Amino acid sequence: MPASPPTPARAPLGPGTLLWRHAADVRSLLPGAAAGLLQLLHPAIGAGVSEHSAFFDAPFDRIHRSVPQIWATILTPDSDADARGRDIRDLHRGIGGVDERARRYHALEPETFWWAHATFTWEIFKAAELFHPGSRTAEDRERMYAETVTWYSRYGVSMRPVPADYAAFQSKFWHICAERLELTPAAARALEIAKHGSDTVTLLPVGGPRLDRAGRIVAERPLRLVTFGCLPAIVRDRFDIPWSTLDQARFAALAAANRQGYRMIPTGLNHWALRNMLRYIGARTRDQRYIPAA
Repeated sequence: MPASPPTPARAPLGPGTLLWRHAADVRSLLPGAAAGLLQLLHPAIGAGVSEHSAFFDAPFDRIHRSVPQIWATILTPDSDADARGRDIRDLHRGIGGVDERARRYHALEPETFWWAHATFTWEIFKAAELFHPGSRTAEDRERMYAETVTWYSRYGVSMRPVPADYAAFQSKFWHICAERLELTPAAARALEIAKHGSDTVTLLPVGGPRLDRAGRIVAERPLRLVTFGCLPAIVRDRFDIPWSTLDQARFAALAAANRQGYRMIPTGLNHWALRNMLRYIGARTRDQRYIPAA
């Protein structure tokens, strides 16, 4: 019989832990559009989004609904976070079918559900790498990865796909990016919007058409730069996502300015920014339980 894969280590997750501190920081959201694209490039997730949501009419609604709830599974006490995680799992029970290539899929298939979580794990590590001053030790990375394993356990799904440690996570993540992702119709639509914008897509969930147009003028180019800049290079190469030497220089300058600028922002103000961002984009605007302590 083949040997069982190593069991991934878990670490306590709560106020003061590395994952909690990074998730409570508004910078954790900066690679979010890239993480969303990595999800849509997964065949099963792309098919589920195409068939079970209004993605093509309102592509940002999925983000507005889900991100506050997913961040809540980190930033609330264990018992509440477990309940939230299982609620998120249960929302996916009816999401399944056959994709455009006649392949069956289901959102709760273990590898599929894990990939969605893996992109959020990657997002928080990528934010720490690009937008936080200083560097993290190998021990820090392992500890934070073990905290993400605890985070994933809150969904109450199979732990079989979860890599044993951070190095194994990086290897599996790269392999999926290099071999398994494909240009699904949902991903093609998202890339079209990212590259060229769209006058028919609402970017902001509140404020009306005028505010949305103003936000589009201000945000579209920086959002494109951050989205494509955060993506793994193998993904940009595989899917012919435009990225020049000048783009890389601009992105590096933006990341450096972000690192330096946040040195001057008090932690309480940073957490206030996250709280209000989650209120702004989230459907549960009256639910305060996900809000991190100042």
